[in-house]
Amino acid sequence: MSAPTLTAAPPHTLVEDVAGITVGTFLASFGLFLLHSTSAVTGGTAGLSLLLSYAAPIPFAVLFPLVNLPFFVVALRTRGWAFTVRSLVAVVAVSVFSSIHAAALPDLDVAPVYAALFGNLAAGVGILVLFRHRASLGGFGILALLLQDRFGWRAGYVQMALDVVVVLASLTVVPPPVVGLSALGAVVLNLVLSMNHRPGRYQG
Repeated sequence: MSAPTLTAAPPHTLVEDVAGITVGTFLASFGLFLLHSTSAVTGGTAGLSLLLSYAAPIPFAVLFPLVNLPFFVVALRTRGWAFTVRSLVAVVAVSVFSSIHAAALPDLDVAPVYAALFGNLAAGVGILVLFRHRASLGGFGILALLLQDRFGWRAGYVQMALDVVVVLASLTVVPPPVVGLSALGAVVLNLVLSMNHRPGRYQG
């Protein structure tokens, strides 16, 4: 008996992409909001933007798009217009939702352990949804892919190294116990992505 023929999954419709990007950015922004509530950080440009917001009197919602601008230039050259525009929309949406969370929950009091773990878990699930709708939150991943293409450096190792630099740099403005929780939370986020986002496993 011959093996069954695998057919390509149908692509998402425009409505599905809009809904998916909205859900993904809402989840990711809420996770980042929880991290911000306890002065925690995470990896990527989201973590870098959080760190800068603690060190300078500039809101995260403003810093996040600005920090990502150079990476969008790289994305445009390496990934094309569609991916870049979707990612730009996602980053702006995260910034908008972050401001909405702050206005809706002005007196939120969250235990640091809960914020670090659940915040990164929510952000990881949100990023996963974005990946599956051909979008991202910009950042180090784009740069890591470029360096892999040009120099053969493993993208995963490059991104991990950059994430470690962000977490270690947070020691300059964040208490060491919070940095430790941030590092643990960043591991949770990356586990969500590594276990659920593999080439060929999901199409659409």
